[in-house]
Amino acid sequence: MCKRFAQVVYSKTTKLKELILVKIRHIQPKDDPQLATIIRHLLKSFGLDKPGTAYFDPELEHLSDYYAQSKKREYFVLVDDNDRVLGGNGIAEYDPQNGVAELQKLYISESAQGNHMSFKLIDAALEFAKQAGYREVYLETHHDLAAAVHLYQRYGFRKLDGPLGGGEHSEMDIFFAYPLV
Repeated sequence: MCKRFAQVVYSKTTKLKELILVKIRHIQPKDDPQLATIIRHLLKSFGLDKPGTAYFDPELEHLSDYYAQSKKREYFVLVDDNDRVLGGNGIAEYDPQNGVAELQKLYISESAQGNHMSFKLIDAALEFAKQAGYREVYLETHHDLAAAVHLYQRYGFRKLDGPLGGGEHSEMDIFFAYPLV
């Protein structure tokens, strides 16, 4: 019984330690290869390694450059205490005339999933979007990404009947919006 208790305590402590030792920071050029690998691996694992998804986005290899092109864009990176990239997400303009930003590329490596860190990444992205003057955040996802769909619904995103238009990811078939004002 003592041995079992020790295993449970160790397990809980390890999980808590992982939660404490991660942080969210702004993207750096050194993060680009790790993020591209995480995003492509996860998309491939769901059979979404095809045109019309982020898998083939031209900026995927250089996300730091893409997000540095405008003060209305930002990408947040989840890292462990050794600065190893565990995931991230970004905000960029979608329909600037109407104050709409897009939540982009929310991906968390399999090793870091299940710790609710995606909520923290969304918090950071939405706070940035507010500060950047956006009125609403839009996102596109796929029905096969059930955990992501559940996450967005749980966070309070409103499911839309269809895309807002102008999107680049033709394979995406579920659309959400989140009001900031």
